[in-house]
Amino acid sequence: MPATSVKRPVRLLLDTDDDHAVDRSAHQWADPARRRITVEPTPHTTSPAHLALDVLRAMGREGYFRPEAERMSTNPAWRAVTCWTLTTGIRDVIVLRAHRLSAERLRRLAVWVAQTGIRLTLLAHTPQRDGERSLLEHLTAAGLDPQVAARGTTCVLDAIGPAAGRRTGSPPHDHTYRLPPLPHSPVPVFREDCRRRLNPADFAHTDGQYRAGYAAARTWLARTQPPRPENTPTTSRRDERTPFSLQQTEALRLFLARLTVSSPSPQHTLARVRGAQAGFLSRSTLLDVPHDLTTRTGPGITTKPLTPQTVHTITTRLPNPLRAAAIAALLFTGTDTSLLSMTQTAGIEHAHSTLAIDRDSRINIGEPPGPRHMYAVPPRARPLLQTAVAFRRRTPRTYDHHGLFANCFGTTPRFEALIADVGLPIPALARHAGDDWHTATHAWHLHTPAPRTSDFPAPF
Repeated sequence: MPATSVKRPVRLLLDTDDDHAVDRSAHQWADPARRRITVEPTPHTTSPAHLALDVLRAMGREGYFRPEAERMSTNPAWRAVTCWTLTTGIRDVIVLRAHRLSAERLRRLAVWVAQTGIRLTLLAHTPQRDGERSLLEHLTAAGLDPQVAARGTTCVLDAIGPAAGRRTGSPPHDHTYRLPPLPHSPVPVFREDCRRRLNPADFAHTDGQYRAGYAAARTWLARTQPPRPENTPTTSRRDERTPFSLQQTEALRLFLARLTVSSPSPQHTLARVRGAQAGFLSRSTLLDVPHDLTTRTGPGITTKPLTPQTVHTITTRLPNPLRAAAIAALLFTGTDTSLLSMTQTAGIEHAHSTLAIDRDSRINIGEPPGPRHMYAVPPRARPLLQTAVAFRRRTPRTYDHHGLFANCFGTTPRFEALIADVGLPIPALARHAGDDWHTATHAWHLHTPAPRTSDFPAPF
C-alpha cells in the first residue's frame, strides 16, 4: 500500500515510565457512544488484519461470538474499519503500545486518518531517547506527522483527559403486547367481529393497530394518488375498475411494507392491513390482499422488528458490514434468500430507506419490465445498509449493478455459518411459499362514490 503524499498530523504521548495508570486512564476515557475509542493492539503479532480487528473491537463490534466464526482478511477488515468509522461518526482514537507497531500497521493507520479525518493519538512507552527517535522516524516514513504533546506519566494523564463516566450497557430486552388469534373476517365486519370476540384489553390493542392502518392508508392516498374528478361517473363505468399502474403498484408495495415492517406479530399485521383496506375503500379504492395473509411470507409476517436489542446483537456479533446488513435485510424483509440475493448495490434507494429488487427483468430478459419488489428499511437498519453500500463501493472492481449481498447467501455451509454467528432466530427461513403477501396484493380505482358512513363505519 503506498504511503499518503500528505503528512497527517498525529498526537504523540510518550509514557517514559510505562505506568499502568496511563493505560487504565486511556480505557476509562473511551466511550463509543461519545465517538471516542481506545484501541489496544493484540500482543505478539504484527498482522495489520489483527490491528483492524482490534479497532472494530474497540468500537463495540467484538464479533466472533463463536471460536470458529468467519474472520476477515487484511483489506476487507480495514475497509470495514473505515466504513464503520464514517457511519458511527467516531472522531477521537487513542492507540496504545504505539512503539510496538510495525511499519505496515502505521501505514494502515495513516490511510485510516486520511480517509476518515479522525483525531489520532498514539500512546508510546519509550523510556530511552533512542527509542523515541526511532519511533518518530517510523511515523514519518508511514505518512504521519507526529507532534509530541506530552512526556512523562503526569503530563500524559492530563493530556488524555477525564474518564467518560457512566457508560450505557446493552439495550433492554424487547417487550410487546401479545395479541390473541384474530378473526379472518372480511373488511366490513372485521372490527365488529373483533369487538365481539375479544376482551376489552385485547380489543383496545387490536383497535389501535386497526386505526393506525386506516389513518396511514387515507394519508398515503391523499398524498400520492390524483384527486377524483368532481363529476359523477357515467353508468357505463360504474361496473369498471382501473388497476394501479406499474409505478403505483411499486408505491403500493412500499407503502404496505412501511406499514407493517415494525409489526411485532402476524396478528398485529392483520389488524393494520384490515384498517388499511378500510381506509382504501373510504377513498373508492379496492385493496385486494391474499386471503392466506398470516401464512405467507413478507413484512410483518415473517419479519422481526429491529429493536435496539436486535441491532445491538447484529452489530456486536457481525463486524463485517455485508454480513450485518444481510442479516438485517432478512429480518426486515421476511423474504426468501433466493430473492434477497438479487439485491443490487443500486437497489438501496432514497437515503437508504428503500430496498428495491428487480427480479423480473433479471429472469425474463427482453420482456417489458414489471413492478419491482419493494421493501421499507427501518430507521435502525439504515446505518447498516449505508455501511454495507459504502463497503461494497470501496471494494475494487465493484459496480452498482453487482450484488450487494454477494457471498453472504452463497453456499449452504457459508449461509449456515452466518446464521450461527449472529445467533438470532430468522422467521423467514421457516417458510418458502410463493411471493410475499404485499407483492401478491393488488389495488384498483373504483368508479363509484365512496361508501356511506352507515354502510362502512370508520373507526373514528
